[in-house]
Amino acid sequence: EKRFFVYMMASGLNGTLYTGITSELPQRIGKHKIGLRDGFTKKYDVKKLVWYEIHTNAESAIRREKQIKE
Repeated sequence: EKRFFVYMMASGLNGTLYTGITSELPQRIGKHKIGLRDGFTKKYDVKKLVWYEIHTNAESAIRREKQIKE
């Protein structure tokens, strides 16, 4: 059964936050930590996983991500 993760990362204490979704949390976090992906997290040095939750389908994960970002 495939799972989807809504996750939040931070650049540090009182730093920049990033919220995203993925179906492969360990791999995605690893890519953020080594700066493999260009974009927001690399630009703002967001590398620390601070929170995540599991969803059973992509649609609910996307809804939750949007809710958090609002």
